[in-house]
Amino acid sequence: MALPRHLKNGLTPLEIEFLAENELIEIAASIDSKQNLELLGGTLPPLKPLQMSKVPLWMAISLKKKQKCNIVVPKWMTIDSLQKSLKDEQEQEVFSALPYHYMETAQLLLENACDDIPSADAVRTLLKDLREARQSKARKGVEALGLTYIQMDHIGLMEINEIRPFFTKAFYELQKLRPAGDANDVYGAPEPYRDGSASLSSSMLDSSRQ
Repeated sequence: MALPRHLKNGLTPLEIEFLAENELIEIAASIDSKQNLELLGGTLPPLKPLQMSKVPLWMAISLKKKQKCNIVVPKWMTIDSLQKSLKDEQEQEVFSALPYHYMETAQLLLENACDDIPSADAVRTLLKDLREARQSKARKGVEALGLTYIQMDHIGLMEINEIRPFFTKAFYELQKLRPAGDANDVYGAPEPYRDGSASLSSSMLDSSRQ
């Protein structure tokens, strides 16, 4: 079945959240699995009580719901780290360095492991302020829009998905204004995700457009 037009150029938020659930996170288990954990993505060491283990986020949430582990909050999600990231967003032109799935991870943890997050309400507020600051910075990115790509380092997948429809249209309109016979094309754009960057080319933003 054909997808609706508004979904053709990107993933849905639920699909992005599904991808984020494969990110590894640290937990303190209260059970002893006594054997390796065989997963589709690989094999994990046995879980042992009072021992820190790294497991996929989906597993951590499942164990948390069964009261069989406590989730260790990622360092970037602490009050101090979020305050620093917010300050960087407000004072610097570039995006602060956050995980690729920071939005989805934070949302899932706040929904399912709120009691493991110190000062959860303050964390929620800081994340909201951080998100708004980054959205404003992304909108200003149109000033740097060229015929082939726009450079946005440290931008998350959910953020890419949100700006994709707007920038796809903007790229398309700019391409129509390009002089006939202009040889410059996406070959002049830097490689995407080189050294942790996210260079969004017109072909990446709109791979379905012919």
